[in-house]
Amino acid sequence: MIYLDNAASAPVNPKASEAAMPFLTGNYANPSSIHTLGREAYLAVTAAREQCAAALGARPDEIYFTSGGTESDNLAVFSAIGNNPRKCKIVTTEIEHPAVLNAVHQAEKSGCEVALISPDKNGIVSVESIAAAIDDNTALVSVMAANNEIGTIQPISDIGAICRERGVLFHVDAVQAVGNIPIDVREINADYVSVSAHKIGGFKGSGLLFARKNAPLSPMVFGGGQERGIRSGTENATGIVALGVAIEDITANIKKRAEKIARLRDLLIGELETIPDSRLNGSRTERLCGNVNFSFKGIDGETLVLNLDLFGVCASSASACCAGKQTVSHVLRAIDVPDDYIRGSLRLTLSEHNTEKEVTAAVGIIRSCVERLRENNGTKPF
Repeated sequence: MIYLDNAASAPVNPKASEAAMPFLTGNYANPSSIHTLGREAYLAVTAAREQCAAALGARPDEIYFTSGGTESDNLAVFSAIGNNPRKCKIVTTEIEHPAVLNAVHQAEKSGCEVALISPDKNGIVSVESIAAAIDDNTALVSVMAANNEIGTIQPISDIGAICRERGVLFHVDAVQAVGNIPIDVREINADYVSVSAHKIGGFKGSGLLFARKNAPLSPMVFGGGQERGIRSGTENATGIVALGVAIEDITANIKKRAEKIARLRDLLIGELETIPDSRLNGSRTERLCGNVNFSFKGIDGETLVLNLDLFGVCASSASACCAGKQTVSHVLRAIDVPDDYIRGSLRLTLSEHNTEKEVTAAVGIIRSCVERLRENNGTKPF
């Protein structure tokens, strides 16, 4: 099996699994309980909070544990616009993750004004276009650090500086970015940053939201008042402990890790470009180290993914959150991918666990599948 779908879910970090296991099999106490086992679980959650804060350049009391990136995105969006009912405009981009876009559209139904900024043909949003959309009614700017489909890295530090200057709250979806590029919440002037555990070696069902001290927060889940009243519900100690170890480990040496993965990425891009009627989607330079997104003329991306699976290659045709919905990618549409290419997209995402041998083997399988599908469809290139 060649696993090239790391952006959908990365392998669990063995260190994270080992650290979390005692709270699954031994100390299964509620972290809110005051007995000895409960206190031990509470202290483990506290230690994880400190690890997460250190990895992001934050304070521990600015870290709120959630169920993952989607909840964190929603919490940021609705907290920001609920802060001041008289100020209800959201500036975001056409290529955000559905967890942001659908939350924004829900706010729009309630009367909130929304400005969707278009990227350029490489999938990069200009600082100037964001700045031009901000007005006196703007409550929030939300721009992802790196795109989940085409891997383009956005100029979030410059956007954050504009937001800080204008006094506008700034949210960054960093789900794909953490561990691949440095994310320091102070340097990017963020008020909110979303992180998901299972993208960085933690467990599914765990994540966090960084919320700058005094940034507005409005709970969406009500109950026992956990997470300082912002996110009620018994703490997921197992997932939280794993997240703390995973984020500490993956951010410890980003440069070395990214260089290794980028070499595989560039090899993969170079080989795929030799397939006739193929195109790379997204920027060649401002791109995550592990992201490769190609479109192949005249074929269906999901059919290609299913064919690759038969030969032991795990990939995706878009975001895993949208797979199987038979819709054209809103990201590829936004960057004007031609109609005869747009449905034939393939997202391959690498990690440090992949090898050059795997990349070479995967290219051979992809080439064979593309040729066969084109012959079957009668669209073999000239």
